[in-house]
Amino acid sequence: ICVIFESRPESAVQIASLAVKSGNALILKGGKEAAHSNAKIAELIRMGLAAAGYPEDAVQLVSTRDEITGLLDLSQYIDLIIPRGGNALVKSITDRTRIPVLGHADGICSVFVDKAADVAMARDIVVDAKAQYPAVCNAAEKVLIHRALLEAGAAPGSALYTIVEGLLEAGVEIRADEAALAALAATRGDLDVKYPGKIVAATEADFATEFLELTIAMRIVDSLEDAVAEINALGSHHTDCIVTADEAAAAAFQGAVDSANVYHNCSTRFADGFRYGFGAEVGVSTTRTHSRGPVGLDGLLIYKYVAVGRGHTVTPFAKGDVQFTHKNLA
Repeated sequence: ICVIFESRPESAVQIASLAVKSGNALILKGGKEAAHSNAKIAELIRMGLAAAGYPEDAVQLVSTRDEITGLLDLSQYIDLIIPRGGNALVKSITDRTRIPVLGHADGICSVFVDKAADVAMARDIVVDAKAQYPAVCNAAEKVLIHRALLEAGAAPGSALYTIVEGLLEAGVEIRADEAALAALAATRGDLDVKYPGKIVAATEADFATEFLELTIAMRIVDSLEDAVAEINALGSHHTDCIVTADEAAAAAFQGAVDSANVYHNCSTRFADGFRYGFGAEVGVSTTRTHSRGPVGLDGLLIYKYVAVGRGHTVTPFAKGDVQFTHKNLA
């Protein structure tokens, strides 16, 4: 396995642990900004392997871009590449190799506030998903609000006002569509005074942007179906959430949204290998392969079918003399 990561040199420890535990040799390539840390961590990992009786070359570190260019051609030796970084890194790797690539390009995660949502719950989830730690791939970048929630207006205590106020209190800039701005027009005066410049008009590009900061795009949608269509078209298939008390609506959303993690009434920030009980992760995959979502130990394993017979041959089965039972013999 070859793992290329742009930052967070401590992730090399998790990655190496999972690789060794799953029986995979590992090539690491860290970002140049942490070159010294990467080198020392790799040295310590190799020392630990040797002390435990494992081949220290099971984990190796490369440091230059030229070395990575050469590795991308070694499909006979490398089974999987996992890039951990921004869209530019993932696209660059994917475009330059025939080796399977496991990972995700962006984290454009959405929270859909359904017409049957509990308002206080919706506020808490949206604020947590955006503001708890905005610079990560499972932070929400977009909030979609069902138009039916505007029927009660946008006065203090309404769904729209409550969500907007919660985001502003957390220091978030809201890039709102025309419908949201129009609904807030009569009641946002006090919010503009308290949080000047924090509610602005969105551009269409904002709804397909990974901000990685205290900024969120807000759109009013006519239906659950429109929310699903928006998420599937402009999202990144990472993590998306519906807030609703309607179990049927939640089931429809979770069945229709094509993302690695689809939640009902909980923050997108739960999309994490440690929080899933994996212990560690090598990254998050949005690909449609054997491993999707946070990739832990199981995601680094592949299938092998082992057959044990007593001189069995296919001929009697092909002739129909013997039938397959397909029963579990264990």
